Amino acid sequence: MDLVKGKGASAGIAVGPILVKPAEQKTAEKRTALSPQQELERFYTAQQDVVALLETLKEKALAEAGEEAAAIFDVHQLMVQDPDLTEQIAGLITGDSLLPAEEAVQQAGESFAAMLESMDDAYMQARGTDVRDICGQLEQALRQHQGNWWDQLTRPSIICAEDLTPSETLQLNKENVLGFVTSGGSGNSHTAILARTMKIPAIVNTGLPLSATWNGKLGALDGETGSFYLEPDQDTLLQLKEKESRIRAQQDALEIYRGRATVTAQGRQIALYGNIGQPEDIDAVLANDGEGVGLFRSEFLYLGRDQYPTEEELFQAYAAAARSLKGRKLIIRTLDIGADKKVDYFHLPEEENPALGFRAIRICLKRPEIFYTQLRAILRASAFGNMGIMFPMITSVEEVRAAKELLEATRIKLQQEGIPYNSEMEVGIMVETPAAALISDDLAQEVDFFSIGTNDLLQYTLAVDRQNATLEEIANPGHKAILRLIQLTIQNGHKYGCWVGICGESAADPDLIPYFLSMGVDELSMSPGKILPSRKLISTLPG
Repeated sequence: MDLVKGKGASAGIAVGPILVKPAEQKTAEKRTALSPQQELERFYTAQQDVVALLETLKEKALAEAGEEAAAIFDVHQLMVQDPDLTEQIAGLITGDSLLPAEEAVQQAGESFAAMLESMDDAYMQARGTDVRDICGQLEQALRQHQGNWWDQLTRPSIICAEDLTPSETLQLNKENVLGFVTSGGSGNSHTAILARTMKIPAIVNTGLPLSATWNGKLGALDGETGSFYLEPDQDTLLQLKEKESRIRAQQDALEIYRGRATVTAQGRQIALYGNIGQPEDIDAVLANDGEGVGLFRSEFLYLGRDQYPTEEELFQAYAAAARSLKGRKLIIRTLDIGADKKVDYFHLPEEENPALGFRAIRICLKRPEIFYTQLRAILRASAFGNMGIMFPMITSVEEVRAAKELLEATRIKLQQEGIPYNSEMEVGIMVETPAAALISDDLAQEVDFFSIGTNDLLQYTLAVDRQNATLEEIANPGHKAILRLIQLTIQNGHKYGCWVGICGESAADPDLIPYFLSMGVDELSMSPGKILPSRKLISTLPG
C-alpha cells in the first residue's frame, strides 16, 4: 500500500478502481493511423466542421466589421473545400503514404502554401498565410475527433489526473465518478468547486507523478484529510468504511433541520441557497433542502462543446431549472467565460494574466451578439419561475448601465414579438472586485441586489491566484481586508434598498458565518451539501 497526501477539496470517502487521465499529447507527436477509410472519414468530418465554424465567423464579422471583413471568411470557406487541396490530402491518406489525417493536412497545407508563396503575384503570395490558417483549423478539428479519454469511464472509478478542466469535469459520466485525485490544482479551483457541488470526494495538489500502470488498480481516498491510498490494505479499508458510516450518521442527524426555515436564535430569517453549474444540479439543491439557487453558473452550458449554444438550447435549460424549483428563487449569473474557463470557439486572445484580462462582463459587452442571445433566453425563461439575473466581474457603474441597457433593449424586442417574460425580474451584480465593493454605494442605486463572490474577491484583494496551490496558506477568507469590504458592501446595499448575499466557499465556512450574520447579510449561497449543516449552525447563532 502507498499513501499520498494532498489537500482535501471535497469531503467524503471513495473506494474503487483507478482511471488515469493520459498526459497531454504534444501536437508534434505522431499518431498511429486508423484504416485509410476511417482516416478519410475523419478528415471529411473535420472539413465540414471548419466550414460551419467559418460560416459562424463570417456572420460575426458581418455584424461587427462589415461586408469586407466578412468576405475573408467566404474565401476561407472556398479554400478549405478546394478540390485540389482536398484531393492531395485524400491521396496522402489513402495512397502509398497512408498518413494519419493530421499529418496529411499538415503536409498538403505546407505544400500548397509554399507553392503560392513562390509566385510572383503579391496577392497569391499572401494567400499562403490563408492556407496555413485553414489547415491549422482542420488540424484542430481533427484533434477533437480523436475521441476523449473519458470515453474509457465505463464503470465507477476514481479519476487520477495532473489536473482537470471544468469542461472535462462536466463531460464525465457522474454515475461512474467515485472521486477525483489531482497532482496539481487548488481547493479554490472551479473543478474543486464542481466536485463539492456534485458531492464527489476530491483531493488536489498531491504532487503525485501519474502512471498508466495504475489503471484498474484499487484506490481509496479520504476527501476530508486529503489522503489517497494506492492498493490499500484491509485495515485501511475497514477504517475508511467505519469513517464513512460515521459521516452517514452525522448526515442522518441533520434530517431534523429539513423543511425548516433558516432562522437565527433571535428569530431573523436568512435565505439559504445552493450553487449549481447545470440544470441537473438542482436535484442536489432540492435533496439538501435548499431554499433556492443563489448562483447558476451559466457559462457551464458553453463548456464541453465546439460551438455556441443556441438561444433555444439556453432557454430550455433555464426554463427547466426554473420549473424544477417550483417557485423557489433561481438567480442566473450571466456568462463568465475567461480566466481558467477556456472555450476554443470563443477564440479569445492569449493573455499573460487572464484572471485580470478579457473575461465575464467584459466579453459580453464587447461581443453583444453573444450576450443578446443569452439575455433573450433568460428573459424568456423568467416567465416560468421566480428568477433573477446578475452580472459578474463588475468594476464600474458604466458597466452596469451598459448591461442594463442591453437587457432593456432585449425586453423591448421580446415585447414587440409578443413573447412573455417577467417584467419584475430582479437585476443584480456580483461584487467580486475591490472596486465594486468600494463603490457599492453607487452600484446599489442601479440594481436590486448584490451577491458577494468571496472566491474572486479574495483573489483580487489579496493578490492571490486562486489556481496557485502554493499560495493557499495566505489565501485567508477571514482576512480583515476581506471582511471590511464585505461589511461595507452590506451597509451600502441596505442603505439603498438592495438585499445582499454571500456566494462562494466562505458562505458555508462555520468560522465566518457568525461574522456574516453580525454584518446583517440576507442570504448565503453554497455547495448544496453544506446547506443543512449551515442551517443547524445558524439556528444556534444570534443575529
